[in-house]
Amino acid sequence: MKKVRKAVIPAAGLGTRFLPATKAMAKEMLPIVDKPTIQFIVEEAIASGIEEILIVTGKSKRSIEDHFDSNIELEQQLEKKGKYDLLELIKKTSDISLFFVRQSYPKGLGHAVLQAKAFVGDEPFIVMLGDDIMEDEVPLTKQLIDVYNETHASNIAVMEVPHEDTSKYGIIAPEREYSEGIYNVLNFVEKPKPEDAPSNLAIVGRYLLTPEIFNILENQEPGAGNEIQLTDAIDTLNLTQRVFAKRFDGKRYDIGSKLGFMEMSIDYGLRHPEIKDDLRVHLIELGEKLKNETVEE
Repeated sequence: MKKVRKAVIPAAGLGTRFLPATKAMAKEMLPIVDKPTIQFIVEEAIASGIEEILIVTGKSKRSIEDHFDSNIELEQQLEKKGKYDLLELIKKTSDISLFFVRQSYPKGLGHAVLQAKAFVGDEPFIVMLGDDIMEDEVPLTKQLIDVYNETHASNIAVMEVPHEDTSKYGIIAPEREYSEGIYNVLNFVEKPKPEDAPSNLAIVGRYLLTPEIFNILENQEPGAGNEIQLTDAIDTLNLTQRVFAKRFDGKRYDIGSKLGFMEMSIDYGLRHPEIKDDLRVHLIELGEKLKNETVEE
C-alpha cells in the first residue's frame, strides 16, 4: 500500500462573493487577521504529514505563488534589523515543497482536480478545498489518512448540515457504519433539493482519493451547473471500489461566505497573541452596546 504524501488544493475560482476585494486579488490571499486563508490549508496539510502540495491556480492568482516564494530582500532586511521572529515566520511560507499548475478554463471542481493527474501519478492523494477551514485536535486531513491506512480505500469528509441546506452541498446516502464515524456509502448526490436529499450528511472540503478517479474524470459528463463535478466522479468510483465517508466532529468555518469569514476572523483574533486581549474588550463593549440598544427598542 502506497503512502499518502501528496495534496491538491484547487484555487482557480474567481471569488465573486467577495467582490470588489477580489477584483484584483486572489480570494485565497484574503487575510484572517494576518494570515492568508490558503496558508491555513497548507499548514493543515503539513501538520498531517503531507510532503508535496500542488495548487491549481487560474487567472489573477500569481499572488499565491509569490506568497509561498522566497523574498531575499525582505529576509535580509529583517535579519539586518534583528527581527528574527518575523524572519522565521516568513521562512515558514517558503520552506515547503509546492508546485503550481493552471486551470485555463473554469469547468468545475472535477476538472480542476484532473489537472493534478501528472503530479499525482499512481499514488493516493488528498484534495483540500480552500473555502473550508477545519479545526480539531487531530487535523482533518490526518483523520482521512488514518482511515485510508485502515481501509486501504478512498474516503471523504462529511458532517451534518441543516436539511434545508442540502442543495448547497454534495450529500451522501449512507448504508451503515463501517466503524464509529466511518460510513459505507450507497451513493453520492451533488446538491440535491431538500426533498430529494438521501441524508443531511454533507461533503465538506476534504477528500482522500485513489488515482483511479482520474480515468473517470477524463470521461465525466458535465453535471450540475454544466460543470465537471467531483461528486459525480466519486459516485462512479464507488461502483467499482469502496469509497467511505468520515464524519467530522470538529469546527468548520465556511470562509467562502462573508459571515463564515468574519466568524473565523473573530475566533482566530481571540487566540492571536498580539490582539486577543484588546479584541476581547472590544467585543464585550460591543455586546453591552447592542444589549442596551435592544432594551431601548
